[in-house]
Amino acid sequence: MKIFRAREFTASRPWGALDIATMNGITTRLHWTNQPYEWHVNEGQEVFAVLDGRVEMYWREDGKQQSVVLETGDVFYASIGTEHVAHPIGQARILVVETAGSV
Repeated sequence: MKIFRAREFTASRPWGALDIATMNGITTRLHWTNQPYEWHVNEGQEVFAVLDGRVEMYWREDGKQQSVVLETGDVFYASIGTEHVAHPIGQARILVVETAGSV
């Protein structure tokens, strides 16, 4: 057993991660960031939960770019093939659940 205190986690670089678990090929990682990620498409599904802070999530659907501001406690689900990028508003801590080895 181990306890992870998300609000206390920081990393030495944006999107630095703390590996929490790998179960049946699925990873759960805690990320800290204060900088945007990059546009990407995951090979599998992704669950993105904001544990602390705020994040503006952008995605492209049917050729149109959309966005939403995710508050602490909000969850974003990216299905296979969803192009997306996260832009934190200040510092944020995010729990990401995805196929091991995803971008």
